[in-house]
Amino acid sequence: MNCAVPYEIKIVMKEIFAYIIGLGAAVMMPVIFSVLGMCIGIKPAKAVKSGLLVGVGFVGLGVVTALLTANLGPALKGMTELYQLNLPFFDLGWPAAAAVAYSCAVGAFIIPVCLGVNVLMLVIGVTRTVNIDLWNYWHFAFLGAMVFFASGSLAWAFYAAIMLYIITMCMADFTAKRFQSYYKDMEGISIPQPFCQSFTPFAVTVGWLLDRIPGFEKLNIDAEGLRRKFGLFGEPLFLGVVIGCGIGALRCDSLKGAVESIPSILKLGVTVGAVMELIPRITALFIEGLKPICEQTRGFVEKRFSGLKGLSIGMSPALVIGHPTTLVVSILLIPVILFLSVVLPGNKFLPLASLAGMFYLFPCVLPVTKGNVAKTFIVGIVALVCGLYFVTDLTPAFSKAIAAANVDGITVPQGFEGGASIDFAAAFWCWTLFHLTVTFKWIGAALLALIAAAMCAINFIRIRRNS
Repeated sequence: MNCAVPYEIKIVMKEIFAYIIGLGAAVMMPVIFSVLGMCIGIKPAKAVKSGLLVGVGFVGLGVVTALLTANLGPALKGMTELYQLNLPFFDLGWPAAAAVAYSCAVGAFIIPVCLGVNVLMLVIGVTRTVNIDLWNYWHFAFLGAMVFFASGSLAWAFYAAIMLYIITMCMADFTAKRFQSYYKDMEGISIPQPFCQSFTPFAVTVGWLLDRIPGFEKLNIDAEGLRRKFGLFGEPLFLGVVIGCGIGALRCDSLKGAVESIPSILKLGVTVGAVMELIPRITALFIEGLKPICEQTRGFVEKRFSGLKGLSIGMSPALVIGHPTTLVVSILLIPVILFLSVVLPGNKFLPLASLAGMFYLFPCVLPVTKGNVAKTFIVGIVALVCGLYFVTDLTPAFSKAIAAANVDGITVPQGFEGGASIDFAAAFWCWTLFHLTVTFKWIGAALLALIAAAMCAINFIRIRRNS
C-alpha cells in the first residue's frame, strides 16, 4: 500500500518542520507548555513562568552539552587520528535523526495522531500515562520516516510509529512505580520516551543475571556510597576531572607531547568536571517548571475522565539525567565504548557526536539497578555493544532517509559510506520495529500487533488489579 504525498505538500512540510527544528526545544517547549498550562486551567502568569523555566532548563542543558562537545570533540578526534580509529559510518548526532523524523507526512501528523492514541488507550483502560513530552514525539516520527523511506508506504510508516507509541506507553506504565520510588520528587511521573525505554529490557535481563553471580552483591555501591567510601575521590565532580584529564592525555603521542599539552589536558578535565556538577543544578529547573503543569494535568484528566485514578504524567527524561550515578557511568563509558567500537567484529560505526547524549541511556535503568554503579556500568556496556550493531545494521536505511529527506545541512561527509546516530538508531525498539515492518512485512506486522496487544492486556489487568 503506497500513500504518496504530493510534491508541493512535501516542500511545505519540509519548510515548516525545518523552521520548527531550527527554533529548537529551548524555544518550542516554553511555547508548548505555556499554552498547555493555560488550556488546563493554570493562570496565564504561572503557566508562562513554568514554560519559561522549562525553556531555561533546555538552554542550560544545551549550553552544558555544547561545552562538553566543543571540548571533548577535539580530544576524541585526536584519539581517532592517533590510533587510526577510522570506521566507514559517520556519527551525525541526534539533530540528523530529528530532521529525518519531520521530513515526511508522519512527522506532520505524529503529535495529533499519538495524542489521539493516548486518549483512546486511557478510555479503554490500557494505560494510565498521559504523555505530554511533546518534544520527544520526534522519536516516533523518526521510526515512521525510516519505514516510509525504506518501504515507500505511508501506511506502514504510521503503523510502525503507532505500534511504537503503544509499546512505549505500556513500558512507561510498567516502570512508573519503580521510577517514582527511586527518584526523589518524581511522584506521579513516568518516562514514555522510547529511547530510554529501549534500555529497560537490558537492565532487567543483565541485572537478573548479575544477581546470580556469587559475590556480586558486594559491589553494591551507588554514587552516594562512592562519596562515603572514597570522599573527594568518589565525587562525580572529581571523577569527571580525572576522566577528562585521562581522555586529554590519550590523544598525546609521546611523553614530551603530554607535558606540552598539560594546560589543555587540565582544561578538559575541569570542563568535564564542570559538566558533572552543572547538569544536576540545571535539571532542578525542569522540575520547578514542570511540576505545576504535571499536577494540574493529572487533576484536569481525572476530572474529565471519571474513574481514571493513579495517573502518571509522561515527562522528558531530562528531569533525572543529573543523577550522580548517571553522570559517573556516562563519563566512564565514553572511552570504553570508543575502544569497543574499534575492536568489535562487524561494527562500522564510531560514536562521536552522539557521546554527549550518553546521559539519556540511564533514566529508566537506574530504578532497576537501584543506582548500583557497577551493575549500571555493565548494563551500559551490554546495551551499547548491541546498540553499535543496531546502528551498523540501520545505517544504510538511515543514509537513504537522509538522502531522500534532503534537509539542508544534514549530509554524510565525503569519504564515509553512510551516516547515523545513536539516538534513536541504537535503540532496541527502533531496530526491532523497523525490521518487523520493513523486513518481515505482513508476518512481522502481525507479530508486532500481537506483542502490542499482549502488553496492553497485561497492563489492563495490572491497572484493574491496582484500582
